[in-house]
Amino acid sequence: MVKVIDSHYLAITAIVTLGYQFVFFVITALFKFDQVTDFAGSTNFVILAVLTLLLKGTWHFRQIVLTVLVVVWGLRLGLFLLMRILQWGEDRRFDEMRENMGKLVVFWTLQAVWVWTVSLPVTFVNASNGGRLFQPADVIGWTMWVAGFLIEATADQQKISFKNCPENKGRWCDVGVWKYSRHPNYFSEMLLWWGIYVASLPVLKGAEYLVIIGPVFLTLLLFFVSGIPLLEASADKKYGNVGAYRHYKKTTSLLIPLPRGVYGYLPKWCKTVFFFEFPIYSRNLPQETTVWDRGNSKKKSQRSID
Repeated sequence: MVKVIDSHYLAITAIVTLGYQFVFFVITALFKFDQVTDFAGSTNFVILAVLTLLLKGTWHFRQIVLTVLVVVWGLRLGLFLLMRILQWGEDRRFDEMRENMGKLVVFWTLQAVWVWTVSLPVTFVNASNGGRLFQPADVIGWTMWVAGFLIEATADQQKISFKNCPENKGRWCDVGVWKYSRHPNYFSEMLLWWGIYVASLPVLKGAEYLVIIGPVFLTLLLFFVSGIPLLEASADKKYGNVGAYRHYKKTTSLLIPLPRGVYGYLPKWCKTVFFFEFPIYSRNLPQETTVWDRGNSKKKSQRSID
């Protein structure tokens, strides 16, 4: 066991995260090369999990399992996103940041906070002695992770295959798991990280339960900051005047996978309360024009001519 600054490894993981993200920030700022952004985020999780496991050296089964889960998730996602961005050529999220140092600093700072905060459950597990013997929370948490990992990997592969097909140019992805959720990749990411938190419960005690801030932070980030709002706004602006897209949005669950035949008939309040279909996700959707509206518009135009 190696004690570095504090027994929970909060300081050392923060220092490593800031240093790692700073290196990639410099690369992005100096060379305008933003293709490594997601790779830097995903692999940072791997580094923190392996580092804390090695520092403690207890090698309890719970520590090993959770570390392996983070490594598998981080490497798969990091390599997938790296290959995808190298294929596409540029990351459009940085169109407004490349020449704006302030926005670039804010982005990389937020990414460092994201990595460190979401990693807290694994950090605390690896900094402990492993906790009690096998518990139901272990099975529940691992099952949640496996389900989330499989859905995320499937969703990523289905979408990249859809985008690579020339016949689908200019269309939104609505195949495979995307038929049941508009954001299955975000649903699965939340699910697997909440699973890691559940699997960490046998180790936690007292104030340590506050590591729930990890999955809570991730959930809030995807719901209200960098995830769903940005993609919903982009899709609404691009396809908002297409009737088929409006039907897709109305009948397809925002996050939790659900058959369209069920979700499409749910009342609006039910979608909002239980399926997170908040009004902010439609504020960029063009107002639907009715026959009456078009008729009135035509009459006004005619009167203006007269």
